[in-house]
Amino acid sequence: MEQQIIEVFDWKRMLIGDEPPLFLLEIAFRTTIIYLYAMLLLRWLGSRTIGQLSTIEFLLVIALGSAVGDAMFYPDVPLLHALLVITVVVVANKCLDILIARNATAERALDGIPEEAVRDGVICRDFLDSTTLSENELFQQLREHGIEQLGEVAHAYVETDGVLTVFRSKPPRPGLPIMPPWEIEPPAEVKPEGNGADDHPLACRRCGAVADPGAVTCPCCGGDVWIRAHVPDGREKPSSRALR
Repeated sequence: MEQQIIEVFDWKRMLIGDEPPLFLLEIAFRTTIIYLYAMLLLRWLGSRTIGQLSTIEFLLVIALGSAVGDAMFYPDVPLLHALLVITVVVVANKCLDILIARNATAERALDGIPEEAVRDGVICRDFLDSTTLSENELFQQLREHGIEQLGEVAHAYVETDGVLTVFRSKPPRPGLPIMPPWEIEPPAEVKPEGNGADDHPLACRRCGAVADPGAVTCPCCGGDVWIRAHVPDGREKPSSRALR
């Protein structure tokens, strides 16, 4: 089979391709039909905004993008084939939505359940062992809520859509500082042994539990790296009994 020689910087090939110029009108027609049909089905589906997409709806977006793309500009892909794929994907998603609305077990299996990330200024042990969010991702989302140290957080939950919901502690307690970001200014490690002269409370670098100077191992997570806790103005320094 004779190999076709490609002419470099062939503007006709680069801009139009091998199809006749009138094929551009067919592309416009294909795109209009598929776009309007997909929009009507999505209106019927009642899809939510991008920031509220569940796992199922996110898969819907991926599937639709794969289904409609080829039929818009490939001449050998019939329109009816693309419309059929779009219909099946949207109807399947609608059926899953109905199942989720009527069956709590299916909802938990498909959408998942919220996960507690922080409780009373301390990162939960189960969350530390999970892969939901990394430490940096958790701290980033907390900073987006205006949190400077973990003692300001009463509860934080990772919702099923990946959004972090934060409830502030009133008043804030001493806690692990997360400002400035550790990537910019890493917190200085404090050696607790023989540190009795400094009565400033310490915070476990791993989970944020607060303890008096002299603590060696964190009972919450087993960590042994400590940094100086951030103490809100007007708050007394906590005793070792405040350690969670």
